[in-house]
Amino acid sequence: MLPSVVLLCHEDDPIDRHGLAAWLASSLRLVGLLLIRDRPARRFRALRREYGRSGVDGLVDVLGFQLLYRFAGAGRDDAWRSAEASRLRQLYTADLDGVPIEVVSDPNGEDARQFLTGLRPDLLIARCKFILNRSVFSIPRVGTFAIHPGVCPEYRNAHGCFWALTRRDLGRVGMTLLQIDAGVDTGPVYLRASYPFDELAETHVVIQYRVVTENLPIIARTLVEIAEGRAKPLCSTGRTSAVWGHPRLSAYWKWKKAARHDRDDLRHLTAVP
Repeated sequence: MLPSVVLLCHEDDPIDRHGLAAWLASSLRLVGLLLIRDRPARRFRALRREYGRSGVDGLVDVLGFQLLYRFAGAGRDDAWRSAEASRLRQLYTADLDGVPIEVVSDPNGEDARQFLTGLRPDLLIARCKFILNRSVFSIPRVGTFAIHPGVCPEYRNAHGCFWALTRRDLGRVGMTLLQIDAGVDTGPVYLRASYPFDELAETHVVIQYRVVTENLPIIARTLVEIAEGRAKPLCSTGRTSAVWGHPRLSAYWKWKKAARHDRDDLRHLTAVP
């Protein structure tokens, strides 16, 4: 029998809420959806943490990027997300109508714990921007696993693909399937994967989704192997481990300049005289 699974994700994310839910229902046994309804205060808490980590200059850099993205990229990416969610629903046609749903503001709260305890799934798949408490991630029989848009341990925490792109670490623009522990993306790694991304035609947001959605079949196979006890963690010994934060405007401009330069160099190399 396929392992039972609960998906934890943000209510307003169409790819996770609809696309990945349909994928899990088609590939494993989806027995519940635990949806986070975001509060406006969460964004301010995130900026306050950024200020504590980076100071005034870093916070201004972050806010500058957010302002640019809001006016220059967010609308296009929102349309792409809706289209990608529709594509996944057409690809994975499982019926989601009977799947139990719990909507929470805090995935570490008592209502979330009771929902998971009642279902007692084999696996919990976390696609959220919260650090889960042990009282939550230890409930599933096998464990809780993050499908993380970033290669770990080098790009832990949020926006790993963005930082790999800005640092020109193109071989580590990808996703990681890892088991959640008490740290920030520090648990055992079971899968790393990528796809042939186009850093000039695609935004960092599209890339961080596609490193996941383009690899759903192998992620599903790995989850089944984990649940059956046949998967072994990948070796991470000797690899650099780093935590990254919000995208910054200065890093974004350097990335785009470097990407255009690399494209022009490639054209010169492949030009026919």
